[in-house]
Amino acid sequence: MKILLIGEYSNVHATLAEGLKALGHKVTVISNGDFWKNYPRDISLVRTLTPWGSVKYLAKLYSVLPRLRGYDVVQLINPMFLELKAKRIFPIYRYLRKHNGKMFLGGFGMDYYWVHACCTAMPLRYSDFNIGKELRTNPEALKERADWLGTDKEELNKHIADDCDGIISGLYEYWACYQPEFPHKHTFIPYPIHVGTSKESPSGNARASLPSQTDKDCPTPRLPHSPVKVFIGINRERSSYKGTDIMLAAAEQIEREYPEKMTLIKAESVPFEQYQQMMDGSDVILDQLYSYTPSMNSLLAMSKGIVVMGGGEPENYEIIHEKTLRPIINVAPSFDSVYKALLHIVQHPEMIPELKQQSIDYIQKHHDHLKVARQYLDFYTNH
Repeated sequence: MKILLIGEYSNVHATLAEGLKALGHKVTVISNGDFWKNYPRDISLVRTLTPWGSVKYLAKLYSVLPRLRGYDVVQLINPMFLELKAKRIFPIYRYLRKHNGKMFLGGFGMDYYWVHACCTAMPLRYSDFNIGKELRTNPEALKERADWLGTDKEELNKHIADDCDGIISGLYEYWACYQPEFPHKHTFIPYPIHVGTSKESPSGNARASLPSQTDKDCPTPRLPHSPVKVFIGINRERSSYKGTDIMLAAAEQIEREYPEKMTLIKAESVPFEQYQQMMDGSDVILDQLYSYTPSMNSLLAMSKGIVVMGGGEPENYEIIHEKTLRPIINVAPSFDSVYKALLHIVQHPEMIPELKQQSIDYIQKHHDHLKVARQYLDFYTNH
């Protein structure tokens, strides 16, 4: 198949493209690299914050549009798949719809259905927008509600969701918000992670080999550092929204109280390659306090044998039918929960090697980019 992936969130499309290409399909990724993260893409479409930035962006967009025709499948990372106002995206979507085969929408992040469900039906015990039945009132949550509810963005999201051939959610949370509205054309598929030890079996089905001393692309769990190395990525603009402020405060307090037991590594708004280098060699990563499930950054860390402390609710394991592996240290969205969980693992580093091994096994079992790519292809074909 000839497949076009438009937009990028946390390396989802770039990694999916790797898997689809490895399976023999022709894939093009067009994106802005997810801003400063600068993920790889085939066609770069970046809007700069200069007086002529908007003009140059539109000129580049309209120059590449003729190349975005004749694809069997087009997948959008989000209804706001371009750096344009929603009302300007409507004609671009109609153009893509007219000149290509099937259209698919990703339920991968911020959109109307996510915001609306978390603010009304509240299917989750906690989220970016609610704690229990109480709405969060931090500035980021209020901004997103104002952006998506009763606006052109809501209208655009509803139009694409109604019109497209299928919707794919990448986390349990997003699945819980889209599924009630679109039960017949919506599915959950785990995020893809590049697993270096994955092999294609003769039958064509992806299989994952367990790490060994000879596997250079996949780490073998080892005894933790002394002190335990804890990593946290910080985006100051979304710190309170994602709970990084709480996780960081808990980690900094433990580092002050037990400097001989824990070292804290902080990466603040750095490009993806630098982020990976800073994360490498860590024992534990703190990520996504208000999430039920591990994000792309968490999954990448797990593939490296780093233990995730963050979202690991029962629903995360249920949706992928995982009965035995429990690699994620789940925490409630509070300072006390993070502090106690992190202190426990720092004081009991003997737990870390087993959790590291389970993390690697979990990624190879559920997130291998070849296995995930096959799930996408099945969904593309059947819808």
